[in-house]
Amino acid sequence: MEDSHLAGYWHLLDNNKVQCDLCPHFCQLKEGQRGLCYIRGAKDQQMHLYSYGKSSGFCVDPIEKKPLNHFLPGTAVLSFGTAGCNLTCKFCQNWDISKSRKMHTLASTASPETLANVCLQSQCRSIAYTYNDPIIFIEYAIDVAQACAAQGIKSVAVSAGYINEAPRAEFFKHMHAANIDLKGFNNQFYKKICGGQLAPVKETLEYIANETQVWLEVANLIIPGENDSQLELEQLCQWHAETLGVYVPLHFTAFHPDFKMLKNHRTPLNTLLRARQVAINAGIKHVYCGNVQHTVSGSSYCQNCEKQVIERSHYQLGAWHLNERGQCHFCGHKMAGVFEAKPGNWGAKRQVVRIVD
Repeated sequence: MEDSHLAGYWHLLDNNKVQCDLCPHFCQLKEGQRGLCYIRGAKDQQMHLYSYGKSSGFCVDPIEKKPLNHFLPGTAVLSFGTAGCNLTCKFCQNWDISKSRKMHTLASTASPETLANVCLQSQCRSIAYTYNDPIIFIEYAIDVAQACAAQGIKSVAVSAGYINEAPRAEFFKHMHAANIDLKGFNNQFYKKICGGQLAPVKETLEYIANETQVWLEVANLIIPGENDSQLELEQLCQWHAETLGVYVPLHFTAFHPDFKMLKNHRTPLNTLLRARQVAINAGIKHVYCGNVQHTVSGSSYCQNCEKQVIERSHYQLGAWHLNERGQCHFCGHKMAGVFEAKPGNWGAKRQVVRIVD
């Protein structure tokens, strides 16, 4: 029998099914049945997590890859995920992990304390819960975040934000930064392509931006013909500016054919640049194009004088024009974000980490 960890956010129904209250799917499970996410399931009339302490792998990445451009730029982050997901995105670029129904995908094991020590040994300033959505392994993620915080390591959530109110508050209480994937801005797209709803994601974004101290950045993967209309981009950007604020960075990232959308075309650079201009016109100060090598749209500019303060090309930092307080060298205005006295020098490299626990 597989090892499991008693999970939170559930209740027992009158028919003896266990209802998961973690995300808006509210899966109702018979004994031995798994939820849509696959790694949470009913056992002994309780909810159990089957991926606690297990991972599909560990890798040291540049923090910019999450993507986070205003959180400890240039530093290394230890990235890991488990298996499964609570959305069913047809374009998933980590589908071999997030859609896995085989627990041998979780080939690595690591306790929270081990991961904190690995961060220290690897000189990582933060740890990222990514590859699949950390929402579904919330108990493990929180325990890791607490162990890392005790060692001065920050926690980063890379998530689609598909979570209910109570677990949302508990989860983000332990995070220092988040990149939330706003996959589109119409509910039909979420239902048809992602197997979810738009409203809970907007609620998560509003909560992080307005009720927490978590540094927030937003990513929108643009898929030609699906979520790239002028009207949708304008609505998304207007809502972002009015609800999240103009200083919350927005990343438009390029789609490449994958999983169940192999016949769709790659996103042209011009489409990303068009979206970026829509966001700038809406007043958003920090707008980036991702999954492409384009220095102009990948670099950061002062939100006051508009001069380039961080040169960036494909995760690699170049010229740096911020002082030790995160202020622009040219006008003295403080940049929105979390900056240290000097940028990191990790660069663009990706380093696989083998952990023996």
